[in-house]
Amino acid sequence: MLKILGKAASINVRKVLWACAELQLPYDREDWGSGFRPTAAPAFLALNPHGQVPVIVDGDFVLWESHSILRYLAAQYGGAALYPAEPRERARVDQWMDWQASDLNRAWSPAFMGLVRRSPAHQDPAAIAASCDDWTRAMRVLDARLAATGAYVAGADFTLADIPIGLSVNRWRHTPFDKPALPAVRAYCERLRRREGFRLHGDNGLP
Repeated sequence: MLKILGKAASINVRKVLWACAELQLPYDREDWGSGFRPTAAPAFLALNPHGQVPVIVDGDFVLWESHSILRYLAAQYGGAALYPAEPRERARVDQWMDWQASDLNRAWSPAFMGLVRRSPAHQDPAAIAASCDDWTRAMRVLDARLAATGAYVAGADFTLADIPIGLSVNRWRHTPFDKPALPAVRAYCERLRRREGFRLHGDNGLP
């Protein structure tokens, strides 16, 4: 059976758990990370030298990096509807997954760490304000995209891209600062709530 290493509160672990829900894929999960077994332990570093969750162990195959794991699971376990084989359709999914991992993550990090995590290292008001502005610009881009598709980020159908983007929307909702009305993002969130994977691992009270 597939093994997932990482605490369930981690946003990157929740990406994998949501994907498993979409694929109806059983798994065993082990708690690793802050508050649980340390990822600096030799046994964990032997699986991921970067010491970060999630890691999956699928038989004799070990893989880390959450988006790589999502792509692998879809390819290995019948997820063609989530990750289409046609090159242009797949590229559109990859585009939005990569945008979430790079631009969107960089935008929110200081604001989220300062306002939600209350990290002592992230309490500079100017840095938080700049992050809120950057995050808002990124979310306006997402809102425009969702208004154009009228459905999901890659187009009319739910895909792998909606897993990291959906969790990002959830994090946006939970971070306390003044936000603009983004009607397409709000409607998108309502669509996601129809999916059990999002209800379990996204819309579950965790930022």
